[in-house]
Amino acid sequence: MKTKRIMTYLMIISAVGVLLTSCKKKTDDTDNDTSAASDNALAEGTYNDVHNIADQAASGGLATYDATYDGSNLNKTTYPNITFSNAYPLDDDTMYVNFGPTNYACADGRNRRGTINVVYSHGLMYADSGSHHTITFTNYFVEENQILGSKTVTNMGHNSAGHPYFNISVNGTIIKAMGAGTITWVSNRVREWTEGYTTSNWADDTYSITGTASGTSASGNTFTASIGTPLIKKMSCHWIQSGTIDLTPSGKPVRHFDFGNTGCDQLATVTINGNVYNITLH
Repeated sequence: MKTKRIMTYLMIISAVGVLLTSCKKKTDDTDNDTSAASDNALAEGTYNDVHNIADQAASGGLATYDATYDGSNLNKTTYPNITFSNAYPLDDDTMYVNFGPTNYACADGRNRRGTINVVYSHGLMYADSGSHHTITFTNYFVEENQILGSKTVTNMGHNSAGHPYFNISVNGTIIKAMGAGTITWVSNRVREWTEGYTTSNWADDTYSITGTASGTSASGNTFTASIGTPLIKKMSCHWIQSGTIDLTPSGKPVRHFDFGNTGCDQLATVTINGNVYNITLH
């Protein structure tokens, strides 16, 4: 009888051990890795920001970036400044937007340094039908993240809704600050100019962005991404204001990235297997 009780006791201990092990394994297997989604959002925002800077610079000023803006940044001796390859800008030329060799505290709260180079043809302004712009970088950093690669923007005229639209491609690399890894990012976008295209005031411009992307996160994981709900970008705000992206890291479930709809803020969410995680955009 005593032996039978001992055997029963040992069986109970063994069953509890298996149960605890199973519970521990379930906990350990919880997928809460939002890093690829965050890195994709960083790339999305960074290369959108570059586009906005170049677009604004084409008018001769950087009102939302220059902390001491006085109406023009053309050929200034202080930073940021805007210069051209030719003394009198031509329809085919190169524009340089230079934030200087050391960090400049911009009006949007970000530190930038280095130069954005814009080689354009068929017109400097993005609104010029048929215009083509290729953007590259010289020692360009934002918040100590180094921005590399190229971005091309082609004005495709007007769509069926009567809105100007652009085909955009990026082949980019971001070396994150403090040795935090390197993001590679390739994207193809259609950027529709939905509001403000009939005025000369850039601040009322609104864009709707669709398309796909792929890349490698800073941790070395590859991913693909597709915009579900169009991303809405207002020039009066430094953040993407709404829209969703479905991102799939290699070998993992889809991450549903939502920029929200609460207005101009840095807040977003990532949903993985029904679990929602809050994200702060950078």
